[in-house]
Amino acid sequence: MHTITRPFLACGQQLLTLLFVLACSAGALAAEPAFKGPYDDETTQQRDARMAWWREARFGLFIHWGIYAVPAGTHQGKQIENIGEWIMHYGRIPVAEYQQYAEQFNPVNYDPEAWVLMAKNAGMKYIVITAKHHDGFALFDSAASDWNIVKATPYGKDVLKPLAEAAQKHGIKLGFYYSQAQDWIHPGGSTWEGRWDPAQEGSMDDYLRDIAVPQVRELFTNYGEISILWWDTPIDMTPERAALFDGLVDLQPGIIVNNRLLYGVDGDLRTPEQHIPATGLDYDWEACQTMNTTWGYKSYDDDWKSSTQLIRNLVDVASKGGNYLLNVGPMANGEIPPASIERLEAVGDWMRVNAASIYGTSASPFVRLPWGRATKKAYDNATELYLHVFDWPADGLLRVVGLRSEVSGAYFLADFQQQVPIRKSSTGVILELPEQALDPVDTVIVLKIKGELTVDRILPKQDEQGVLQLTMNDVNIHNPGYGGTLELIQEDDAAPYLDGWTDYRSRADWRVRIDQPGTFDVYAELVAEDAAGLLLIAGDGEQPITLQASDESAGFETQRIGRISLAPGETEIKLHPQESLWNPIKLRSLRLEPVAAPSD
Repeated sequence: MHTITRPFLACGQQLLTLLFVLACSAGALAAEPAFKGPYDDETTQQRDARMAWWREARFGLFIHWGIYAVPAGTHQGKQIENIGEWIMHYGRIPVAEYQQYAEQFNPVNYDPEAWVLMAKNAGMKYIVITAKHHDGFALFDSAASDWNIVKATPYGKDVLKPLAEAAQKHGIKLGFYYSQAQDWIHPGGSTWEGRWDPAQEGSMDDYLRDIAVPQVRELFTNYGEISILWWDTPIDMTPERAALFDGLVDLQPGIIVNNRLLYGVDGDLRTPEQHIPATGLDYDWEACQTMNTTWGYKSYDDDWKSSTQLIRNLVDVASKGGNYLLNVGPMANGEIPPASIERLEAVGDWMRVNAASIYGTSASPFVRLPWGRATKKAYDNATELYLHVFDWPADGLLRVVGLRSEVSGAYFLADFQQQVPIRKSSTGVILELPEQALDPVDTVIVLKIKGELTVDRILPKQDEQGVLQLTMNDVNIHNPGYGGTLELIQEDDAAPYLDGWTDYRSRADWRVRIDQPGTFDVYAELVAEDAAGLLLIAGDGEQPITLQASDESAGFETQRIGRISLAPGETEIKLHPQESLWNPIKLRSLRLEPVAAPSD
């Protein structure tokens, strides 16, 4: 009996042990995230090496092109509101009806080399094109779906292959945009804001497995070196679904990926859309922006940004340590809208003179410069500081407040021979400039800094009585990606003010220095046609406030809007609208007055 029992007991113990180990292993596996993303074990040095070309580039071209260029914003004789490439969604166009537009997509004037040279001549270093947007249409020959340019259009040719060849020929990096989780054509492709056609019904997991993953593999396999994968959007993505794409980046070693595969996963870069973060981001980032108001071609969208604004946007982004991805929306015949070409030519003219102040630069050391922006290049024991002068000083004296370093020389980037006289002052340095700007858009002055770069942080601060006056010269404006028209208005010699605050998602804040801490009454100089609800946020405190309606015909008036407590040191004072209580206002200043301590 014992000779039978002992082995049985031993086997039973082994079985129990095995089950315990398996259970623990399963628990451990379940506890781990299903998706970690590429480069999870990458060192800082490896990441810096991989990102080096992108950080050097600073400027790229975004191309939104697809079937939506055929209706160009109009369906069945009706102009469809919102951005052009979303016409199927906002027009609630049935799948079969939308697919008929493919019969008219015949880009016979497509010239990929001309596109690449247009980008290169504008000073752009890379291109990102919509290989597949939300309408599910692929600009390439795909075995995963017949809804592509080769099989569904009279053109019948892959447009990505010749673009990839032209980019390689001219030394331009190429990236692909791919909408992995929003697809209005393929069954199961999206559930955001509901499906409007039974043909869209289906399993998202099946869609990802059968369409999205195979198509990304095709993009990584058939077009040579791909430098960027620009995901869009993470709607309905889960870690498990994101994990379906694991391993694909191994097909393109060193590829850069953005942050739109899965919510909460940064990828290699963050992507603020249609706005420039007021103070930059503490991570690699790329501001993507349209030249008018739409990404895909929309025939009647003539709200174009000026070339001056685009150049200054590029400079603004670089001064905050980011990249600028500027969009064009080609027409269905393959032509770039003339207004886009004109603006890129103007940007290129400026870049041919001033590219050194953009490529390979890092963020400005200054908190704010009232006359423009700054970028820099740091070397061992030296720095080149590029001053971008937007507003030429009327008295010919450019005051660089806060600069304490020794300046060994100053000259115009547009004219190396023209030296700029410079002298120290009690607040920094002063440059003596000629009467006229060399470039009214942005004249760049190079300062040669010897030794360590030292710049004081100049922030709004209290006066001797402890009062803190906040004007719009120091405000940081935050607008959402879509909507949001809050902007700074300057009229003649009057104090600037904020206007266009129609969107509750738009926000304003100030970074300040508090030397005399305490409790403060807050007064706002404003115009409010109707009462409006705000959150006043300061330090760790937050309080709801109500701005009272004012007599708009009387102009700006001062209201006491709340009371806050501030600790010593740097802090932020923020105004965030309350969604349900918001009405537009104009704002000219905030004033914080110390509350007298009660006497004993």
